[in-house]
Amino acid sequence: MGRTILHPISLELAPGRVLGIVGPNGAGKSTFLRLLYRYLRPTSGSIELDGVDLWSSSARDVARQVAAVLQEQPTDFALTVHEIVDLGRTPHRKGLGGMMNREDAAVVNDALDRLDLGDLANRRLGTLSGGERQRVMAARALAQEPRLLILDEPTNHLDIRHQLEVLALIRELPLTIVTSLHDLNMATQVCDEILLLRAGHPLGLGEPQAILTEGAVSDAFSVTARQERLSPSDMTHLTFHL
Repeated sequence: MGRTILHPISLELAPGRVLGIVGPNGAGKSTFLRLLYRYLRPTSGSIELDGVDLWSSSARDVARQVAAVLQEQPTDFALTVHEIVDLGRTPHRKGLGGMMNREDAAVVNDALDRLDLGDLANRRLGTLSGGERQRVMAARALAQEPRLLILDEPTNHLDIRHQLEVLALIRELPLTIVTSLHDLNMATQVCDEILLLRAGHPLGLGEPQAILTEGAVSDAFSVTARQERLSPSDMTHLTFHL
């Protein structure tokens, strides 16, 4: 009998909300996300989008509604940035050989502009830095025009400026978003709700300030966490020590 990686979790996320998944390494964050974008099938329970079980729909229909940006870097370095982002339109085209139409072109160009990739559109993916490739994958996901966007550590590999831009984008997009984040202070700023995991068990679900308390964070991460108030921003900020 296999080991249980993720124990039962029951939640409902309203449209347009941002849910952050946080917890130590091995807590089950990536497994939770893989269930949402149908990479893994749950052994019990169901995952529904607008009341429809994801596993009762075709892979093509799910791809029209759910997009994912993963930590793993792509391996197909021969394609250009524009070609990679255009792949996001594939679920919306008829037939395997569907050609780009005017609507597709507009969506792709808008995604390139949103992620500041216009100047890189004709560059091959293999010539880009890790951070630039991360932005390309985010643009491809936007080009899918999903209703649910899954982001697995979306600020990995990004410099400070582009981290801030991606976080601002998360807040601006009219999408329901589920994202895993290591930075708890970042999660507090960008997420409407937080799911705190440890060893596959949910420790709390709710608004960031209610979930990411000193006691809960200390318990989940086996550290001593302290909440401080920054000046002059007057924002709360978590610090940690062993």
